[in-house]
Amino acid sequence: MRSQMKTKILMALAVACILLNSCKKDLDQTPQGQIASEQLNTPANVDDMVISAYSALGNDYWAAPYSDMWAYGSIRSGGAYKGGDGTGDVSDFHAYETFSLNRVDLGTSDVTWYRLYVGLNRVNDALGRINNMALTDYPNKVARQAEMRFLRGHFYFLLKILYKRIPYIDENIPKPGYDTVSNRSYSSDQLWTKIVNDFAFAAGNLPATQTDQGRATKFAAEVYEAKALLYQAYTQDDNNNVTGIDKTKLTLVNSLCDDVINSGNYGLLSDFGYNFLTQYENGKESVFAIQYSINDGTPQGRVDNGHSLNYPMVSQYGCCGFHVPSHNLINAFQTDNNGLPLFTTFNNNDVETSANYFAGSFDPRMDHTAAIPGHPYKYKQNFIYQTSWARAPQVYGPLLSMKETVPYDDPSFKKFPPFMSSSKNWAIIRYADVLLMKAEALIELGRETEALPLVNLVRQRAANSTGMLKQTGGGATSNYKISTYQPGLNCTWTNDYARQALRFERRMEFAMEGYRFFDLVRWGIAADYLNAYFNAEKPRVGHLSDAVFKKNRDEYLPIPQNQINFSKGLYKQNSGW
Repeated sequence: MRSQMKTKILMALAVACILLNSCKKDLDQTPQGQIASEQLNTPANVDDMVISAYSALGNDYWAAPYSDMWAYGSIRSGGAYKGGDGTGDVSDFHAYETFSLNRVDLGTSDVTWYRLYVGLNRVNDALGRINNMALTDYPNKVARQAEMRFLRGHFYFLLKILYKRIPYIDENIPKPGYDTVSNRSYSSDQLWTKIVNDFAFAAGNLPATQTDQGRATKFAAEVYEAKALLYQAYTQDDNNNVTGIDKTKLTLVNSLCDDVINSGNYGLLSDFGYNFLTQYENGKESVFAIQYSINDGTPQGRVDNGHSLNYPMVSQYGCCGFHVPSHNLINAFQTDNNGLPLFTTFNNNDVETSANYFAGSFDPRMDHTAAIPGHPYKYKQNFIYQTSWARAPQVYGPLLSMKETVPYDDPSFKKFPPFMSSSKNWAIIRYADVLLMKAEALIELGRETEALPLVNLVRQRAANSTGMLKQTGGGATSNYKISTYQPGLNCTWTNDYARQALRFERRMEFAMEGYRFFDLVRWGIAADYLNAYFNAEKPRVGHLSDAVFKKNRDEYLPIPQNQINFSKGLYKQNSGW
């Protein structure tokens, strides 16, 4: 059943536009009426303001996506190329991918910053109104406060992993004073604590389940609190070097994940691919997801514009061929004779060059993740992906990302030429992440034996996910072989080996989902990892010729120059910029 939240989001937008001036206006139109800010302070209108804050989760668009962090966390990770029609097509993304071409005045960085703060403005406005209402007048007061603090935590989490040193603005700061708030009012660690505290409040005051599936729950807040703590646990100095790991925070991560796991509310879907099909959205693996809609009475529906560049160049779709799996990523899906990853040697054999997916063996998640010539597209056995469907195969190769797209005949699919997208939900947190965050915390606490069954749960599900991966005639699309880790039989499960296995598992499970780069920064290995990737990848693809990662700078985007100008120099630039 489609959530009522999808419809409620649309109903609240008019109120949000009046108050926040965040919608387009035709200045030649005669005003039809006015509403004073205080007139919004009724339970019904405040509920609409809450919904408008939720709507900001998916109010991004193709040039500055943030519902999915693919442009910042995927194409900067060694797992994907920008794609599109060459390096000049949305050239800001090319600057992100190469790092060396990134600049403080890049427009996309500024627009992304601005849009995330628009979302925060909606949250803080709603929260300020809720705070001033009496519980007797507004029985949902505490629950709505918790929802807004959950959303605030989410927006600040994204800003924090993108820009590191950000101005922290809450509902107690008047809007005319926004430009007086420094991005150095709090240390990096203090900012993390602010974010963690919002999620902790949400977790303590939200119900375990919601009638509207798009609303935050107690367990979604606990998972997000655990995620923020996991990032905070890897302590960084002012130059972005990881200097240690806080085991007290890791213990909290483990405890929070346990609460979610033991709730019985969540589980892994039986097939990995189900996570990326509309038929299974809001299923047991979805801990928190952005809700989209179609055929909802609006001209275009509320579709996922953040992914509208990422469809193939074929008549059933039409545009635009962005987000291309790298040679390195495809090679990483290879497995050894025991069905385990080739941790250190996977990149020695360049699979995409030979295009032979039966010469070796592969993790099935490859064909759920990447569109590969000769393989069915989105599980349609008579709809075979072709090299010609790529936008610029001579630059980026013939592959495409596939998790974010839907079949052309899916009821959620929508064309709005030249773009297209769908109303398929996008999961911010999946249950697999809960398992692997807990496993990571245990490994870093020296309890790798306890982490083993968690990693194996994820791998076993991957092994069971071949049912939809069939060619015409019923044969397997590729040669699949994947096994769980079995100490004493196919591996030696030391702490170092477990860490390597966990990090590789995160890459395979969440490939092309937008967070890989931020994992590399959190672990303190981004510079070494990405420069090694560039050295191996440059002979394969010419568009990376200028690529280099500068340590102590490129771990974060620069504070946008427009924002520094807006603050009249109050904001201070990040390290290295």
